[in-house]
Amino acid sequence: MVRVLILLLILLVVAATTWQEQYLSTRWHDPLYVAIYPIAADDSPVTRAYLATLDAERFKPIDRFFAREAERYHLDTHEPFRTRLRTELHDRPPQRAADAGMLATALWSLRLRYWAWRFSGHARDPEDIRMFVLYHDPALTPTVPHSLGLMKGLIGVVYTFAAPEMNGENDVVIAHELLHTVGATDKYDFVDDAPRFPDGLRRSGAKAAVSAADGGINGRAPHAGAR
Repeated sequence: MVRVLILLLILLVVAATTWQEQYLSTRWHDPLYVAIYPIAADDSPVTRAYLATLDAERFKPIDRFFAREAERYHLDTHEPFRTRLRTELHDRPPQRAADAGMLATALWSLRLRYWAWRFSGHARDPEDIRMFVLYHDPALTPTVPHSLGLMKGLIGVVYTFAAPEMNGENDVVIAHELLHTVGATDKYDFVDDAPRFPDGLRRSGAKAAVSAADGGINGRAPHAGAR
């Protein structure tokens, strides 16, 4: 009986924490602090050299993009997100199996949240959202797995390329998954990546104007660009 009560208490605390995180992350009264943790997805010297060049300015285009959108949508805060570069992690997050069902996905989500708790969140300044960005040498991994953004835990796992010419597309994927952590949904067809009508179109009357930021770039190859 005591064990059941303890388990129920833990579940209650988790549920309350999740509700609070989701509520506060969608009020848009104050900036959300986004911690970006770079991770080498392979042992390539190309990846190591690329990670050595990363600095906080590398991710400022993401902040500026969301600041422009905040003004366009008249949010209370003019700065929805503030990215902060963290030190490189030398451990990789658990990866979800491609054929994972509902139960396997739920267990993977719990493992990911536990992993994130162990390896991050220990900085003194706030971390509202944590984005774990894995960089790959394009010559070794020409196509990366699908990236993910989770509302529960406010965690993103992003697969990118360790190539300066891919910086723009890497930012798009980070921004895309960042929006998923605060509840945004995909606006494209999962079968052919085409924009979903009408909310997948940039503007009324557009023919096929889906931008890379609207997401048809997961599982992408280097230099793929917008589809």
